Amino acid sequence: MDEQVLSENKMGVQPINKLILSMSLPIMISMLIQALYNIVDSIFVSKISENAFTAVSLAFPVQNLMIAVAAGTGVGINALLSKSLGERNFQDADKTAHNGIFLTFIHYLIFLIFGLFFTGIFFEAQSKNSEIIAYGKEYLSICLVSGFGILFEITFERLLQATGRTMYTMFTQGAGAIINIILDPCLIFGLGPFPEMGIAGAAIATVIGQIAAMLMGLVFNIKFNKEISMSMRGFRPCGRIIKRIYSVGIPSIIMQSITSVMTFGMNKILGGFADTAQAVLGAYFKLQSFVFMPVFGLNNGMVPVLSYNYGARNKKRMTDTIKISVIYAMILMLIGFALMQLVPNVLLEMFEASENMMSMGVTALRIISISFLFAGFCIIISSSLQALGHGLFSMLISIARQLIVLLPVAYLLSRLGDVAYVWWAFPIAEISSVCCSVLFIRHIYKKVIKPIGD
Repeated sequence: MDEQVLSENKMGVQPINKLILSMSLPIMISMLIQALYNIVDSIFVSKISENAFTAVSLAFPVQNLMIAVAAGTGVGINALLSKSLGERNFQDADKTAHNGIFLTFIHYLIFLIFGLFFTGIFFEAQSKNSEIIAYGKEYLSICLVSGFGILFEITFERLLQATGRTMYTMFTQGAGAIINIILDPCLIFGLGPFPEMGIAGAAIATVIGQIAAMLMGLVFNIKFNKEISMSMRGFRPCGRIIKRIYSVGIPSIIMQSITSVMTFGMNKILGGFADTAQAVLGAYFKLQSFVFMPVFGLNNGMVPVLSYNYGARNKKRMTDTIKISVIYAMILMLIGFALMQLVPNVLLEMFEASENMMSMGVTALRIISISFLFAGFCIIISSSLQALGHGLFSMLISIARQLIVLLPVAYLLSRLGDVAYVWWAFPIAEISSVCCSVLFIRHIYKKVIKPIGD
């Protein structure tokens, strides 16, 4: 009996609580490292000026879009590669890896063109502050022109994950984050032998970390990923493989890209009040990643457990998996809620918040964090729907929350003339998400789970 069979048996017999924790904790740690890298980057940039911090915050939608395209395509690569290996179709497995690398190169060319010619238009659409626009163009251009690092890093990590070598992806992500954290102060402020480069230094530190992680991912694939060949000699794009990659990947790309559209829209709305309001939103997104990332890690550990027991037709283990995961997610979100209610000023001080930003930010964090009380439930239910083969419902929940409810409500509240009202769009949107989640999971319970015999 090989290791994979033992692992599958474990998912069918090990106590659910222990199983979820053992599956989730490594992923949670990896995601916390990513959250740390994001927040440290912004902390150092905020020491330049509030405008520099705002510029980096306004760059987030494009950076998130780049990750969404790479990660979404990676889902398609991962699914098709794993399936081909399971069928012992090694030719299609190699074709999937090679076409995935080819698609990553095409994605890089698209973002390269945007970085060279369109960053100015992007920032001018969000701000009228010439200093923020200048900072933003400088920062985002470097990130996009050198964006091959993050794009290929994600692709190489997905190739490792598809063959079960997830531990190596923790090394690549951790190394990239640590390199970035070390280089940030050196390149921004000119410490030791390094020149003082300001916001450009922050971008360069970021891309160096990403390129280092990419190179590690490439080496790990060549040395340890023996199921696939990394040689591109004689490569020709295969329409059949590309179509199958995107058939799985495009829905994932859409779901992850929605956040970029929502953030761009919110920055446009908040820009009508003050640049500081955009900085507050940027600070919130950095802080909330420390709360949401562990929940996403829990989520990623829960999905295979639920999927396995769905395949095994074990009704009790399915319902226990959902219930326990919801409890853990809500506990994590409650901790985040408590921090933002009790010490919002301490959190904002990390970003060198001005008196105006502090006043606006304390109110914003306390209002927005009310949504945390509902978000844990919604995240787990949304992924449960995916695990049970109803990803369309998950996509509808995400679209409804961020585009159909949050943005229109934020715009309507902004017409009242006080930015404090705009923050209430987040809890309102999350409550709508709870309603959709309950509606869909009740439907799926009756249709999918309940008919399974006890």
